[in-house]
Amino acid sequence: MKSQHLLIILFGASLYWMYRLYEPFLLTMLIAALLAISTANIQCHFTSVTKSRFVGSLLTTFLLAVLFFVPLGYFLANFTIRLNHLDPETLSKIDHSLRNLIANPPHYLAFAKPYLADLLKDLQLGDFATKALSYAGTIGSYSAGYLKNSLLIIVFYFFAQYNGDVIIRFIKKVVKLPEDDNKLLTYELSSVMSTVFYSILATAMFEGALFGVAVSFMGYNGLLFGIMYGFASLIPVVGGALMWLPFAVYEYSLGNVGAAFFIAMYSIIMISIIADTFIKPVIIKEINIRFIKSSVKLNELVIFFAIIAGLATFGFWGMILGPAITSFFLALLKLVEAKSFAE
Repeated sequence: MKSQHLLIILFGASLYWMYRLYEPFLLTMLIAALLAISTANIQCHFTSVTKSRFVGSLLTTFLLAVLFFVPLGYFLANFTIRLNHLDPETLSKIDHSLRNLIANPPHYLAFAKPYLADLLKDLQLGDFATKALSYAGTIGSYSAGYLKNSLLIIVFYFFAQYNGDVIIRFIKKVVKLPEDDNKLLTYELSSVMSTVFYSILATAMFEGALFGVAVSFMGYNGLLFGIMYGFASLIPVVGGALMWLPFAVYEYSLGNVGAAFFIAMYSIIMISIIADTFIKPVIIKEINIRFIKSSVKLNELVIFFAIIAGLATFGFWGMILGPAITSFFLALLKLVEAKSFAE
């Protein structure tokens, strides 16, 4: 047997066992790598200021943890605690108020009575109250799993930032693509990922702050519910309604019709229409110009469906994986197109 053949066999066997060994962490490592690509310019800035790649990577990792993972952990922990202290009488009161509203709606909602009746027909809030403890246990176990995955992502993210140049050079040597093709793929992927990640983070913080300020004046925990709204807003189209609708229903069940009307109209007009429709594109444009400084023209509709598909397929982290997979595929298409015209 030739030495080359033996080397190939050994390499194939070691690759298989490496896959078996790290299979549970592959998705976590991929997410960490994509986050590192998205925030590479921040790491470069910190490195140039501190004159140390290690310190620059450490500061970037700390910033990511504070802005992204700590708020979500705070939300999950508080949500679990609140479920454990859920009052069944409050849910029964909400259920009674909702059914009264549907049975005798105001004249301006009369047209929606059949649709609301069908929607509420199978909803049993009393069952939710009896199962609240099991729901709290499920969310608690999810929170523990999220904490574990977050710590792993942060660790892998730091090493991806610190050793990013070495990894990229190694991949380039193995793949052996022409330098122009490497630059095209890297440029397209990093530009799209950076714009998507920064815009998601900025708009979630902005819309969460708007909602948090409003509910804090109503006596609620503005920080907690602002964080909840920010993450809910990541779900396209219906994300914001998942937050303001329960607030409106709860306030209505307490007899606070004015507060229910205010939170509904404020969320629809101020956040969904003004902030999401008019201010969000400006934020994305400013991020692309000031921070990314990229000439890549993003099709927002493609990114929108990429996020929806990612969330549906991969869950929460699909908002990162969906645009990454889509942008990489489009970059390959552009490369194939360039090669075809060259021939």
